[in-house]
Amino acid sequence: MCPVTREMLLRFREEEKTKKEIPTLQAAMAKCELQDLAYIPSAAARLNGEFTVELKTRGITWQQKSGRCWLYAVMNILREKAAEKCGLEKFELSGNYLSFYDKLEKANNVLEMAVRYADRPLNDRMNEYILEGFHDGGYWDMAVDLVRKYGAVPLDVMPETFQSTHTEKFRKLLSSLLRKDVLRLRAAVRNGEDPEPLKETMLEEVYRMECIAYGEPPAEFDFTWRDRDGVFHEDRRLTGKEFYRKYIGEPLEDYITVTDHPTDGLKKDLHYVFHYIGCMADRDIVNLNLSADEMETLALRQLRDGRPVWFGCDSGAFGDRVKGIWDPDSLDYGGLLGGIDFTMSKGDRLMSHDSYATHAMILVGVHLDENGKPDRWKIENSWGEEVGRKGYFVCSEKYFREYVYEVIVDRKYLNERQRALLDREPVRIDPWECDWL
Repeated sequence: MCPVTREMLLRFREEEKTKKEIPTLQAAMAKCELQDLAYIPSAAARLNGEFTVELKTRGITWQQKSGRCWLYAVMNILREKAAEKCGLEKFELSGNYLSFYDKLEKANNVLEMAVRYADRPLNDRMNEYILEGFHDGGYWDMAVDLVRKYGAVPLDVMPETFQSTHTEKFRKLLSSLLRKDVLRLRAAVRNGEDPEPLKETMLEEVYRMECIAYGEPPAEFDFTWRDRDGVFHEDRRLTGKEFYRKYIGEPLEDYITVTDHPTDGLKKDLHYVFHYIGCMADRDIVNLNLSADEMETLALRQLRDGRPVWFGCDSGAFGDRVKGIWDPDSLDYGGLLGGIDFTMSKGDRLMSHDSYATHAMILVGVHLDENGKPDRWKIENSWGEEVGRKGYFVCSEKYFREYVYEVIVDRKYLNERQRALLDREPVRIDPWECDWL
């Protein structure tokens, strides 16, 4: 090992004396946000203007201090179907309702995995993964599974609570309880006991905690509304599944997750599957890994057909919440920090864990240049109306190509070659690999 030496420090000092811009940059950074100093207004101005394709939407939602973006992005697509069918200008589905069942299903999955791998030592990679606990985050497939099983309900049927919108502490307590339960289940299995009665008791405790924190989901409810023409409507004694069937009805099984993960371990034209800690116990995540060109073409095809696109991106990369942009050319961190080159390829960022999909939103518009190619995309976010452009954001084409990692498209937009890839036996990967996919 080579330590930092006095000679090395002296060389560094002499080198920095040659950089005349350093005192000015030091003075600026001493009093201002780094992001504000890196901002380039002339570059960001290119993201202004109308969009060639722009979908009608019915308001901005707010996930508050929770990691439920993936769920809100799905609900923001589905609520448009219900609003259109009911003749409403504004409408919102209950995130609390689906979040309740999401936590219950995640807990059940953790306990099922604990039983399944009880014969392995605790320091086995799979058991270490199980004991990491789960978080609020998720994938498109998980939201689809929840909606299929439990349906959906309007927001006023099961409103948010403080705990459903500020989830960190409750989630940590739940993960702590489940770690204790994992150890108890492992001991029961190793002692030759039937783990199922014990597991059911554990799940009842989770259910009880959620009822206290979130409220208990309604078994039935009445749906009342007044449409845009002032006509009153009422539908009584609905379940969540009946509401979904009657007022939304989107065939979610027709969609597929298309990823752009140019890494050594995940080849292109690959249909792959993994079982995530946040899945339902009997469900997996299924993706199709294509090129960036193909992923973008599919997203554009669906948008031009008047349908929004769920997508996953790295929201921490070159974004400004206040100005409502994501664009590498509008935030020059390298120049601000003395000419440092932060450039890495998309694949290298993924493999080194420097970047991955941290946030999900929906694409609701795109501007095309004189050649018919996208140069900026309109985004509906779930961070409330106080940020961005009254809740909407814009990303550049460069950001889309570099920091968007997955989009959800209807299978009908796939070409013949892409559909054939889904007919192949999927490649199963280890669940912890999804942390950087």
